[in-house]
Amino acid sequence: MPVFNTYEEELEKHEFMLGKCRGRLAVTLDILTDALTLVGMHGVYCHNSRFPNKPKLDIEQVLKYLEDSKELIISVMEEIKKQKTLEKPN
Repeated sequence: MPVFNTYEEELEKHEFMLGKCRGRLAVTLDILTDALTLVGMHGVYCHNSRFPNKPKLDIEQVLKYLEDSKELIISVMEEIKKQKTLEKPN
């Protein structure tokens, strides 16, 4: 799969530190953050004609989808962490 080749080093590092699932989610968050940055930069140059201080509505919607995706991924990572904590014997 191309994505695993593209992010091979990051995946190895994060999977080693956090485990397979959380490591992959962490890399996914990094990718989403990069996408947010690129879309945000694009929004600086493509303004809404009705509201010059705001980006175009499609860019605004893409930013919202990316932010929402990050929030869901973070919640999954927190849930996995809680489950791991509950599984550890005292």
